[in-house]
This record gives sequence, C-alpha cells and structure tokens, in this order.
Amino acid sequence: MALIITDECINCDVCEPECPNGAISQGEEIYEINPAQCTECVGHFDKPQCMEVCPVDCIQKDPDYSEDHGTLYEKYLALAKG
Repeated sequence: MALIITDECINCDVCEPECPNGAISQGEEIYEINPAQCTECVGHFDKPQCMEVCPVDCIQKDPDYSEDHGTLYEKYLALAKG
C-alpha cells in the first residue's frame, strides 16, 4: 500500500528529503506522494521514514493503493534497477 499525505500537511519540508525513492514532491497546495514510486521504504528501512519525521502525523496508508510487503519489495527492486 502506498502512502498519502492528508490536507493536515503544514508544508514543513521535512518529509521530502527523507524519501529514498524520491516519491514525495511539492504539490499545488501540500506535499504529495507518487504511489508508483512509494514502497513505504521497503528495501531501504524498517519503517516509512516520512511517517517517522512528520511533526503533524499527516501521512497515512492510501486505501486506493493496496499492496502487500512482497509487492512493495518488487516495486523497490524495479525502482532500484532504474
């Protein structure tokens, strides 16, 4: 499952540099996560780093992108090949 940033985002710029896949970028109003690049840090870390550093806890699992650990790992491998 990819992650999503809710409208509670305060644009603090903390999450973007923490994403090892470059999935986070500034949107029109708040930061956004590209679900095609989000692996929830599988392959890099034990926990999603953006969630770990977010001061307002506005990052959550995106119910529109349901992926299990194996699928996230396969996505990580594909992204790593680049």
